Amino acid sequence: MSFEILPEYIEKVENLLAEDVSLNRIITEIEEALLPEHAAIFLEAFPIKPRLLIWEIFNKEFQQNIFLEMKNESRQMLLNALNDDDCFPLFDKLDANSLLELTEDLSDRFIEYALSQMTAKQRAHFKTAQDYSDQEVGHWQSFDERKIPQKLKVSAAKKIAAQTSLALTDVIYVTDNESKLLGEIAINRLLMLENDNLLSDIVLLEVTALEATKNIEEAADEVIFSGKIALPIIDENGYLTGRLDLQAAYKYKEQLKDNHLMQSAGLSEEEDLFASVWLSSKNRAIWLGINLVTAFLASWFIGLFEATLQQVVALAVLMPVVASMGGISGSQTLTLIIRGLALGQITDANRKAIVNKELKVGVINGLLWATVIGIITFFWFGNSMLSVTICIAILGNILVASVSGVWVPWILNKLNIDPALSGAVVLTTVTDIFGFIAFLGCGTLLLL
Repeated sequence: MSFEILPEYIEKVENLLAEDVSLNRIITEIEEALLPEHAAIFLEAFPIKPRLLIWEIFNKEFQQNIFLEMKNESRQMLLNALNDDDCFPLFDKLDANSLLELTEDLSDRFIEYALSQMTAKQRAHFKTAQDYSDQEVGHWQSFDERKIPQKLKVSAAKKIAAQTSLALTDVIYVTDNESKLLGEIAINRLLMLENDNLLSDIVLLEVTALEATKNIEEAADEVIFSGKIALPIIDENGYLTGRLDLQAAYKYKEQLKDNHLMQSAGLSEEEDLFASVWLSSKNRAIWLGINLVTAFLASWFIGLFEATLQQVVALAVLMPVVASMGGISGSQTLTLIIRGLALGQITDANRKAIVNKELKVGVINGLLWATVIGIITFFWFGNSMLSVTICIAILGNILVASVSGVWVPWILNKLNIDPALSGAVVLTTVTDIFGFIAFLGCGTLLLL
């Protein structure tokens, strides 16, 4: 339910910010209505200044819960904006798994502080996980598994089971004296056994275990298709070290899918909707450069016939460059906006701010790549006016693509048309038409 009301809360807060009215009452309501993961999405729907204003109103415990659910880039933006005294409480009372999720690009001083607040047991768990790469399931294992040594009586095992109130736990793992995994026993079956029986006399169920060095993606799939709530994780010697449960497996798969979506458009998988203009420009400029290489390759093949063509035909040779640069620039914005719409982060109230941000990104990348392309064109054709023509067309097309990347999915969404399916087609049409008109129109004025 909390996810569906996100746009409503975003709209309300935007209106209150515009009217310069106190946000305390609405933020208290939001704390009660939203889960931390939804509150993180809500917070990421605002530019950094109002985001900090909203953040300060949340209570300290809720702040930490939101912090754990944020995307990495959003988390870094927050840490950079706050002073250390405000940041350190966010790392109080973290367990090993929570800290592991935060360590990417996290400053050493925050990691050291978080470790200093942990128990010795949690610090040991953190060290164990750090011994594995982030591509191995051992790095992402949870340490909340319940295990009992085989030498115990059933009565003792029942007491241990009674003390476990963990979600996604329906079995207890049985080990030898050195914690080597022997098998598992269902908790409901354990409760029906006679107290005086020894666990060593009980027939244990065989269990499929994941080796700690197994690829995390493969391990997540194995858990999902195992028919079990969780699978235990063992080291190279067969000793039980942790487990991977269904919730963690599905969370990883969803994150992987989101990463692939963003990477397919040349975006950082963790890019914040209101990331800094310079950071967004840098992330996207790399892919625009890669696209430029492929675009000029296509133009080069056309240009092989240059000697037999008159000057005006040089425009046709360069047309693929104009079209492709607009297309890739628009698709980057399009992907970011589609994700924002899917998460309910984009509303009528913050749409203008998003357009302004994307327009600034477009200006930076437009000027950069228009200059690069203009220089290449001059050395290729030796015609300064042709270079000016393509510079104007590239800059204009990237700007139009940036704005269209916001408006096209927004309008399609309003018309109840899935922008994920049709947005790219509409956007490509817009950028191609504008790019060709701008390029050929400027060519007509400046070259003929």
